Amino acid sequence: MKLDGQKKAKLIQSLSRKIYTIGSSEEIINILKMREKIKKIDRKLSFLQTSNLKPQRGYSITEVLVSVLIFSIIVGAGTGVFVSAIKLQRYNLTHQRLIGQVNYAIEYMTRAIRMARKDDGTCGFNEENYNYADPPNNNWIEFQTYNGECWKFFLEDGQLKIDKHIDKHREIYELTSSDFQVTDFRINVSGDESEKQPKATIYMEIKGGGSDPQPKLKIQTTVSQRNLNF
Repeated sequence: MKLDGQKKAKLIQSLSRKIYTIGSSEEIINILKMREKIKKIDRKLSFLQTSNLKPQRGYSITEVLVSVLIFSIIVGAGTGVFVSAIKLQRYNLTHQRLIGQVNYAIEYMTRAIRMARKDDGTCGFNEENYNYADPPNNNWIEFQTYNGECWKFFLEDGQLKIDKHIDKHREIYELTSSDFQVTDFRINVSGDESEKQPKATIYMEIKGGGSDPQPKLKIQTTVSQRNLNF
């Protein structure tokens, strides 16, 4: 509500006439109070009109898009680091399992090959009655164990396997897990002749399975037969 100067003057004159025409002191006091209220309202309106208060400005579309872009970059970078950390952890866990798998397979084969003995005709794999039978390409080895069983280590479908002949009963087991793939397996036998101690050199390559980058191990070891070939 805004009161200009002319209206205020007329209002004051009207109030003045009432003051002089009304004889009751109570009415005069009420009129004076009303006059003071009008002055206060006028001062408040004048202050609001002359103040420097400005309305708040909102965000523009450009500012919103820039903010969203920055937020997306930060979230994307954080997500990339998190995914890389998870992949690295999986790689390390697979590498540890791969080492355990290789240690088990090598230890199992070397123990059996070390305890092999000269074939006494039970296995019948070697006419010259030597300790080991191995093909020209050296991708498997067959021998007679210390307790008379016929064993064979060979590679098939990416898995290292053992073939056991026990009392005309044949059993085939896998030495490596299906979670891993053996890409190369070779055994080279030397010194398998009379009055010499034969040796078998084992070479194996194995890697983890899966489409992601997988760890890969290459290992080679040589084991000598405990009993001399006499």
